[in-house]
Amino acid sequence: TKRGRKESQHGPIALKRMLNFNAPPLKNTAAEPVWKVLIYDRFGQDIISPLLSVKELRDMGITLHLLLHSDRDPIPDVPAIYFVMPTEENIDRICQDLRNQLYESYFLNFISAISRSKLEDIASAALAANAVTQVTKVYDQYLNFITLEDDMFVLCHQNKELISYHAINRADIQDTDMEAIMDTIVDSLFCFFVTLGAVPIIRCPRGNAAEMVAVKLDKKLRENLRDARNSLFTGDNMAAGQFSLMWCQKNQRSIESDFQLNRVLMEEGAGAEPSPAGARPKKKNRKMYDLTAADKFWQKHKGSPFPEVAESVQEELDTYRAQEDEVKRLKSIMGLEGEDEGAISMLSDNTAKLTSAVSSLPELLEKKRLIDLHTNVATAVLDHIKSRKLDVYFEYEEKLMSKSTLDKSLLDIISDPDAGTPEDKMRLFIIYYITAQQAPSESDLEQYKTALLDAGCDLSPLNYIKQWKAFTKMAATPANYGNSGVKPMGLFSRVMNTGSQFVMEGVKNLVLKQHNLPVTRILDNLMEMKSNPETDDYRYFDPKMLRGKKALIIKKLLICFQAIVFVVGGGNYIEYQNLVDYAKFKQGKKVVYGCSELFNASQFIKQLSQLGQK
Repeated sequence: TKRGRKESQHGPIALKRMLNFNAPPLKNTAAEPVWKVLIYDRFGQDIISPLLSVKELRDMGITLHLLLHSDRDPIPDVPAIYFVMPTEENIDRICQDLRNQLYESYFLNFISAISRSKLEDIASAALAANAVTQVTKVYDQYLNFITLEDDMFVLCHQNKELISYHAINRADIQDTDMEAIMDTIVDSLFCFFVTLGAVPIIRCPRGNAAEMVAVKLDKKLRENLRDARNSLFTGDNMAAGQFSLMWCQKNQRSIESDFQLNRVLMEEGAGAEPSPAGARPKKKNRKMYDLTAADKFWQKHKGSPFPEVAESVQEELDTYRAQEDEVKRLKSIMGLEGEDEGAISMLSDNTAKLTSAVSSLPELLEKKRLIDLHTNVATAVLDHIKSRKLDVYFEYEEKLMSKSTLDKSLLDIISDPDAGTPEDKMRLFIIYYITAQQAPSESDLEQYKTALLDAGCDLSPLNYIKQWKAFTKMAATPANYGNSGVKPMGLFSRVMNTGSQFVMEGVKNLVLKQHNLPVTRILDNLMEMKSNPETDDYRYFDPKMLRGKKALIIKKLLICFQAIVFVVGGGNYIEYQNLVDYAKFKQGKKVVYGCSELFNASQFIKQLSQLGQK
């Protein structure tokens, strides 16, 4: 078998190259693509799905995309591209495919580097099946991470509990378990930098999992750079002029967000009316929406305050309604009244050239599909805001963190049966407990615990946070958070009219005052070479420098313009958006955010609960 080497490129480009038999995809060609089958495991599926749509796969000649361990029929006249992890189970199944002669030829692409012994297993199976010439190429792709945005990645979605905050922080963890977790994280980060084609300078705090990751990654990068013949960071593999910095910090907080791998899954109620006595409850419809780079509305508003999003959705809706007559006219011309809109919107560009009507209709229907998507999602978000009074929680969380005066006591909010879920109440109290300069007295704490229990809260997360705060070195109050955390803004004026989809009556119109979160503040200190007690003790690694050489001179001279922020233990969208805003403000700076897993407040509190159970 011939084994290929990886060239540096970004995730989508690397995947498109792989799907073109590891050759650069031809641009602006009218030639038909070579038809082939894509075989992936769950890891490969998670890497591909946020980056390439079914239509894009089809345009690249992928007629079928199937899971490796599914029942697959032979297609002997078609080449197959495999994209899988090099696990024992996967290697066995590939060998079985070779014995069963399922495909014309085999292009084997491994997400992480395959070991010599497993490569020999494939060679032996190919020899036994008389299929050596059919195994055309074996590639180590170094794509063991998931790209969610151009500037955001996570390490994994499958088996993420193995490297979770809970896994790293559980009291009974063995040294061997911790080593395995760190090795898994380092393997993925190494893949990320190979794909980026950059060797980073690494900064990290001392004495925690972040330091362990940094030490291991520095060692792995050094070993690869030392092997001049096989180094993945030489010649064409290096990104020109790239200077990267990376720091690792364990996560302490999370936020509210409810989608995975850029896909929203929503349950839509079949109506508020109760079912008649004795009748089966009405089924809830489950709807799935993909939020992609091709969705201009999503790209423009994914970090906007909700009132602004609601207003923009309403504007898009009004614009489309003005075009509805045109859609009806085009459908009539084409004889497509009553046809499924999704099917019409998939009309290919070649078909669309037949008439101007066919050209306009798919574009208009695609616009309508996206408007419907964002209307449905925004409506669901607004329902949550109203039913849980999340605007009130938002205001109080900001005031707690900025040390502003509360309108009513925390105990009153927790005790209010109409405001928030038990998780909302526990989250609010945890924020209070973490940010309080002085912990509440035992008698006050008992009062809070009683109120939380009465509200249906599980106290396990609080048990863990008490332990964590007793040992953490983190300052109780984030520096320069801002004195007034929230302020009113006049964004509701247009969505409050009677014709709006979004009736905001009773919802507080509050917008976050701009400030740097701890993750952004630390990054600013490191990128700008600022002296600060928070980061002065951070360790410094440069894998390109020989050990023993003093790096102090370089440290003083270099201000970094590109950074990868990586959070060990899990990250969230609030941190990501805060870094995006920081990079916009600091012109010329480029920041990429990554984390071992991405979770929302509910998922994080669940992990805290597991850690706090006695």
